[in-house]
This record gives sequence, C-alpha cells and structure tokens, in this order.
Amino acid sequence: MKKSLKERLAILSDAAKYDASCASSGTEKRNSSMSGGLGSTEGSGICHAYAPDGRCISLLKILLTNFCIYDCAYCINRSSSNVERARFTPEEVVWLTLEFYRRNYIEGLFLSSGIIRSSDHTMEEMVRIARELRTTHNFRGYIHLKSIPEASAKLVEEAGLYADRLSLNIELPTDKGIAHLAPEKKPSGIRRAMGELRLKIEEAGEPTLRSKSRKRFAPAGQSTQMIVGADGANDATILGTSARLYGSYGLKRVYYSAFSPIPDSSKNLPLIKPPLMREHRLYQADWLYRFYGFGIEEITATRQDGMLDLDLDPKLAWALGHRADFPVDVNKADRERLLRVPGLGTKTVKAILSGRRFRRLRLEDLARLGVSIKKVQSFIAAEGWTPRRLLDRSDLRAMFEPQPQQLTLL
Repeated sequence: MKKSLKERLAILSDAAKYDASCASSGTEKRNSSMSGGLGSTEGSGICHAYAPDGRCISLLKILLTNFCIYDCAYCINRSSSNVERARFTPEEVVWLTLEFYRRNYIEGLFLSSGIIRSSDHTMEEMVRIARELRTTHNFRGYIHLKSIPEASAKLVEEAGLYADRLSLNIELPTDKGIAHLAPEKKPSGIRRAMGELRLKIEEAGEPTLRSKSRKRFAPAGQSTQMIVGADGANDATILGTSARLYGSYGLKRVYYSAFSPIPDSSKNLPLIKPPLMREHRLYQADWLYRFYGFGIEEITATRQDGMLDLDLDPKLAWALGHRADFPVDVNKADRERLLRVPGLGTKTVKAILSGRRFRRLRLEDLARLGVSIKKVQSFIAAEGWTPRRLLDRSDLRAMFEPQPQQLTLL
C-alpha cells in the first residue's frame, strides 16, 4: 500500500534528524521583497538552528529517501536495517518547500538522501530539486544540499550554482574506522571531493578581470559531519582530524554527531552510547580552536587518555591545569590573554578593551557586561580586586563541578 505524502513526510523528516548542520549563516543576502521572487535568506522563522550571530533560523529538513544501497554499520538507514522506508519524488520536495514557506514555517531547505541506484542518480535528483526551486519558482531562500562524494564533478559543480551551502560527510575521524564500519566508502575519495569543492568555491570568489564581479557558487561554503563514538577514537584524535579539515579544505564548520548504537546491528560496535555532553564538549573545544587561539594539544592535554572533561567546559579545565598563568589583569592584559580567562567570550573581551580606555574596570563593571563573577573571580585581577589565595585552594575544581543530584526512583 502506497504511503501518503503526510506519512512519508513523517518518516523522512524523522530520518533526517541524524544529519547535523542547519545554519544558514555565511551566505549572501537575498530578499524577494527587494527584487521579486519567493523566499529570503534573512529573518527568523522545522528544523531550528542557531547561526553564529545568535539568530534563530528554520529549515525544512528532510531526506529525499531513506533507501540506501550502502551498509554503513553506524547508519540507521543502511541497507540491512529494518527501518520503515519511504521516498519523495523531486516534484514533491519542491512542492513541500514552497508550501511550507508560504505558510511561514520555514526559511529554506536542508536536503540529504540515502544513495539509490547510484551516486550520480541520487545527486542528479537533488540538483534537479534545487534547480527547479531557483529557476522555475524563483525561490530565494536558503538551500543546503548534502553532496555525495562519489557523484560526478559536473553534478557537484551544478549543485553549487543553486545551493547556498554544500556539505560532504567525512563520516568518521579515522580512515581505519571508515574501513571497518563503512568499507564501501573510500576516505581518499571523500577528501578528493572536498578538495575539488574548495577549489571551485575559491575560484568563484575571485573577481573576473572584465566586470570585477564574483561568480555565485555555494556562497556559504562547505561543511562536514563526523560521527562521534562509533569507532572508539578519543577526543584528541577527533579534534586533530577537525583541525586538519579546517586547514586543508577551508570548511566553514565541522559538525559532531553522537553515535547511538543500533539494536539490530551485526557489526562490532561499542555498546555504550556516548553522552550528548561529549558532543557538546567537542563543539566547545572546536570553538576554542577556531576563535580563541587555543591549540588542539592544549585543549586535550588535561587528561592522559586524550578525552575532554565532561564535568567542566574545556577552557575552565585548561585554566585549572595552568594556574600559574593567572590571575589576568583585565585593565592591562592583551586580547589573547583575556580570551583565555574562563567566562570571558569574544564580545565581552571586545567590550573590556573598549571600556578600559576610559576608566579602570571593577568587578561590578564586568557584571554589567553579563559576566559570571563566580566563574571569573578566581582568574582575574581588577580595580579593587585580587583573587588572593583563591587560585591556591585545593578545592578550587570542586567549586565549579556540577553538584551531585539524587536520582529518582520513579
């Protein structure tokens, strides 16, 4: 019996929850109210995500199909899985996107898919959807396509003409893990495709000699997703892989996805589900590497096993292990030193550097900036304040650890 559109939407939107990355930040500004057409990449809007600037955005996040010819052990939609299957036609995805937008439910489309028939066939249908939205319906909202590494370069290039962002999944942090859990996928092929995509994005960003204008090709760049916890790699290995990806392929973002063991899996996979807190700590550490000047070795050296501390955020864990670097004087220290103080973010540091030009800052001034005084007071010196012996306390770590909670019996 053929499933209704509503039933298929329920299946394929639920299946898409395993695909990370929804942010539409970084793309060019387009608005139909200014130039005609339909949709916008701006504003705030059934996937809710937050851009780096804090703006909430909403996208229709679905799979074209959860049928797949691959049998990756960590994937719920692998060919040997007994999940309920469904599939959209390209025309149905176009219609759903337009109707959801007209009802003010979404700002754009996040489209991924299982592999059906072949990589090229699947990629061709995804490109067709993006092309129809842009050229036939003049849709100006955000489009993110999950590209397929094995697809032809011509199809990926065409996808970049219509999509704001393309992503190619690195899958796992190590080649050994991919060979064991996803033998049909080739790490060298994934990296090659990511490299080719970077070259196309950079080429489009160069102004032409005649008009000085730039070509439009995936203006929001490329991102990738990494499964965390399926192959046993520690956090130092995961973050090291991310650092190499940022450096080699100019990625806008690496997304981490905590692995959940699949009950009917016949593969030799870890039996313990890693906590979502681990995923959260990886994002925090990734942020420190990209925006705070920390090295991966610094972030992951707090424990001998290469794992991040789940009880404390990575910056606080680092600070507790480097007490000799503190206190930092908020009225004298440079930006780099201030960024290493737990509780001080990039915006706060900018405000401190600006404010201290006019007066010497006190703890009350930091409180007015929204700083948690409880968190920073052990690591800073300010006008009228020194941490005295706080930094030497043997129980300093205990002051920041979460308090134990009584488990309920019901």
